[in-house]
Amino acid sequence: MQKPRLEWLDALRGFTMLMVVTNHTYGFGFATDTKYSMFMSLCLLFRMPLFFFISGFLAYKASFSWNLRDTGQLIAKKLRVQIVPTVVFMTAYIAIAAKHFWPKMEEAWMSPTKGGYWFTLVLLEMFLVYYAVCWVSNRFTKGPRGSVALIILWFLSLFAYATLYMPSWFSWYRNDFWKATSITELARYFHFFLLGNLVHRYWGQVQRLFDSKWFFPLLIAIAYVGAADYLKWHNLRLQWANLPRTLSMYALVMMIVAFFRHYADWFSKDTKVGHALQYIGVRTLDIYLIHYFFIPKLPDVGVWFKAHPQNFILEGSVAIALGLLVVAFSLLTSQVLRVSPFLKKWLFGRE
Repeated sequence: MQKPRLEWLDALRGFTMLMVVTNHTYGFGFATDTKYSMFMSLCLLFRMPLFFFISGFLAYKASFSWNLRDTGQLIAKKLRVQIVPTVVFMTAYIAIAAKHFWPKMEEAWMSPTKGGYWFTLVLLEMFLVYYAVCWVSNRFTKGPRGSVALIILWFLSLFAYATLYMPSWFSWYRNDFWKATSITELARYFHFFLLGNLVHRYWGQVQRLFDSKWFFPLLIAIAYVGAADYLKWHNLRLQWANLPRTLSMYALVMMIVAFFRHYADWFSKDTKVGHALQYIGVRTLDIYLIHYFFIPKLPDVGVWFKAHPQNFILEGSVAIALGLLVVAFSLLTSQVLRVSPFLKKWLFGRE
């Protein structure tokens, strides 16, 4: 029997997608670096980590049989869903936006961020590694012991992530091969995917932790101190400088998950906000692939915000309002394209 969907989790995914579009609207649309915005700098600490956390959470399927046949079918589906739409929309966007198509295409494919279309490809790499580990561990261990391999992989992924911020000790990420394959981005975010997966595996224990009196205040303290040091204080130097940033990222991710779970009634389909966020949440692939086409180009707004810093509420309100418009036009375009069963299957992975 299939478990009922966690509505608040779909809403959380919708919220995260909105934050991604908002960030791109500010950075690309206003033609300014998000480091000049306290609002955007804060969002950067949790938006992509949270997205990968949710992906890892949903990747765990307790009843799945990790035999060769089922695992192969799962991989084949992921390859189709993640690669074909990315290549199509990336090519279409570059054809419209770039002055010189082929040089821009080459530049995009050699870049770890693929002209903005890196997310689906990196997520595919995460799924492939995760499926391989699950398949291998299932052949040797059963039950709770099967999580040991993932816990070990989580620690290894944390180490790979840490090397990205140790330039005097490690330089592997400067190699063109690792950039072109986006392995650098895999190393940057895979530990959040595995964290989400482990949280789902031990969901009962995690929920008791969420409900304890001390856990949420502790998260607030860690997030505040870590974010303040990363954004303002800069007390740590060299290889240690990324530690407070990482701690704040983990704390913020867990805080937001705990918040959406605690107020699950707010995010049910019976509420307008919940219904809207859930609709966005189940169309995240569509929005991600399409939204670049609709980001407004407003460089003068970026100039104004740079000249008038510390407008936290104003920056956030303007960026979110425009982000909602971009999401709306992306969803409308998705609906039009889904009229064709062929496009619905090959562009959005829906039968």
